[in-house]
Amino acid sequence: MKYLIAAAAVSMMAMPAVAGDPEKGEKEFRKCKSCHMVVSDSGEEIVKGGKTGPNLYGVVGRTAGTADFKYGDSLVEAGEKGLVWNEENFVAYTEDPRGFLKEYLDDTGAKSKMSFKLRKGAEDVYAYLESVAE
Repeated sequence: MKYLIAAAAVSMMAMPAVAGDPEKGEKEFRKCKSCHMVVSDSGEEIVKGGKTGPNLYGVVGRTAGTADFKYGDSLVEAGEKGLVWNEENFVAYTEDPRGFLKEYLDDTGAKSKMSFKLRKGAEDVYAYLESVAE
């Protein structure tokens, strides 16, 4: 019995925690689409949006600053130093892009082209972006 409980606990720890709600994230993404689009690799337009920010299709699990877009130097540097988008750092970045990069790079001069701060709902946006890229 002890082993069964331990095995169940280990297996639960291996499962990813889903904090966000994709349906809420789809609605919340309306704030993002003035700058960002979501277009699949095959060209399917999931969300028609702006082009001043990168296409967010497949951002989940992607190394920062590596998609086909002209990123700022600080975000490229963060990617070179190992930043891969997961829920925790995506939420932190979207809540305060410049502050996140300053902390991640330990550089008070770090900058971000993203000026909008998503004060709430970032975990839902992340869940939405994860759901459309499956």
